[in-house]
Amino acid sequence: MTTIPHDVMNWIDGRECPATTGQWFDNVSPADNRVLCRVARSGAEDVRAAVAAARIAQPGWAQKTAVARGDLLREIALALRTRRQDIAELVAQETGKSVKLALGEADAAIEMGMFVAGEGRRLYGRTTTASMPHRTVMTVRQPLGVAGLIISFNTPMPNIAWKVFPALLCGNAAVLKPSEDTPLSAWLFARLCQEAGLPAGVLNIVHGYGREAGLPLVESPDVDLVSFTGSCETGRSIQKVAGERLAKVCLELGGKNALVVCDDAALDNAVNWTLQAAFSNAGQRCAAASRIVVFDAVYDRFRDLVVKATRELAVGPADTDFMGPVINARQVAKLEDAVRQAKAAGAVILAGGAKLTDPAHAAGCYMAPTLLENVAPDADISQQELFGPVAVLYRVAGFEEALALVNHSRYGLTAAIHTASLHRAMTFAERVEAGVVVVNGGTHGSEPHMGFGGVKNSGTGWREAGTEALDVYSDWKYINLIHSPGCC
Repeated sequence: MTTIPHDVMNWIDGRECPATTGQWFDNVSPADNRVLCRVARSGAEDVRAAVAAARIAQPGWAQKTAVARGDLLREIALALRTRRQDIAELVAQETGKSVKLALGEADAAIEMGMFVAGEGRRLYGRTTTASMPHRTVMTVRQPLGVAGLIISFNTPMPNIAWKVFPALLCGNAAVLKPSEDTPLSAWLFARLCQEAGLPAGVLNIVHGYGREAGLPLVESPDVDLVSFTGSCETGRSIQKVAGERLAKVCLELGGKNALVVCDDAALDNAVNWTLQAAFSNAGQRCAAASRIVVFDAVYDRFRDLVVKATRELAVGPADTDFMGPVINARQVAKLEDAVRQAKAAGAVILAGGAKLTDPAHAAGCYMAPTLLENVAPDADISQQELFGPVAVLYRVAGFEEALALVNHSRYGLTAAIHTASLHRAMTFAERVEAGVVVVNGGTHGSEPHMGFGGVKNSGTGWREAGTEALDVYSDWKYINLIHSPGCC
């Protein structure tokens, strides 16, 4: 098992270093509020040093062939696989989730690394003809330069893998700003990269708070791309700041994802997927299902089944394999306040509704899995992403009303429908305003070879994972070849 360091420092140009200010902040376990370590509280000077190191290292890294870069990334993925148990135990401590769930996340990061490494041998362009005789045009991918990568806390190791692997494969150097709530995953990832032979400066890590460390990264004129996963509010700010200097920006933002249960759905299956999509990982997924839209004909039966199952869910502590705590006390307070406001406006609490205060959970940040009904589609709790184990049931007359309710959202990340009708499923898939659609499953479950992203306020149109991620981290160059047959 990896020993948690007393101090988690920045990783700049292949070396650990404290913040230039000498300041630190505590990393606290949400499972029991125990201080795990202290973390470098970085500022603009630290970001400048990391970006400078990346800028110096990037040309040499880009000169390697894509095959060579992919081969080295494969070594990193293999190092992750060798240390998967250590990774899982570290993630479990800093997020409070079970080791079993964290092992699944370690495997997801490994698979992402292996998939992207393979793209080193498939970094395809294309050739085409032209109207001019003896002219051939080909396209090749070019690196952008320095990528600023800012990630969320919810699945820390896969979040790192989703951005770092494609950024590096395309020939960029990177500066990663992890969530202040999950610094340990990035700390271990950096060491495994160094052990695998990644040149110094190609990946740099700066810890700290968003405004103190993230904002200088977004503002830096030497950062060619900003890739961010997180809230819509922060995403808007990043888009505005980076847009001032015309930097490329990839935003994967929130969701208010809906799962529809039709009158011909297999209800037991629909209940199972509702629990998985709404409450696994304590609802801390951008693809979590927080709106459960149910046809009137089966509403009462489905409600009874899902309420009973929700009340029976095990909620930690960290030895369970379904849901653990939310990330911190501030998030618990936010969730409780949202439920209180909804109740004051007429909502009915069917299950949960508050922080768990029994002896097994009182020391941590455990929110009971919560179901509400009698909530208006325009209510705050219907429109705002909460990022926690809170879902609302809605009763609709039929398909058209269900589809209208699903699309009545500022977000458009994922959506699911449960039905036995192929025609209904395909009509839903065609008309729903979402980037990802699932039939007879949950709203989550993306894999490394599948592009992921949303429409409306859920992002800026780019897709992460899959070969689509290469478009985020590279530019196309068009090369025109004109030859003269008479010169042969």
